[in-house]
Amino acid sequence: MIQARSILKVADNSGAKIVRCFKVLGGSKRRYAGIGDIVVASVRSAEPRKSVKKKDIVRVLIVRQRKALRRPDNSFVRFDENAVVLVNEKKEPLATRVFGPLPREIKEMGFEAVMSLAEEIV
Repeated sequence: MIQARSILKVADNSGAKIVRCFKVLGGSKRRYAGIGDIVVASVRSAEPRKSVKKKDIVRVLIVRQRKALRRPDNSFVRFDENAVVLVNEKKEPLATRVFGPLPREIKEMGFEAVMSLAEEIV
């Protein structure tokens, strides 16, 4: 469950390291986001000499969350951290690499471009 003011780790090589969510997209009264949702975030820390700078406003796709995700076969998937990947308006990743495991539900939600960059699929 990601909500406004949540601190998120960036799992790609776009240049951002940590972002803070300030808006969950999908309705004016929507409070929480989960895996596969897009939120608007602000870059809190970034690597030098990269395209993304501190204080930039970016859209990010949530790829890992600490809250357990229930699958249709009643099994659960849970990660150690909340992590995101930066995406553009067309839902394509800004980076060329994605680090760490990603759940297969991301591909089912229509983010094939992000899944093609993944190291490991859970």
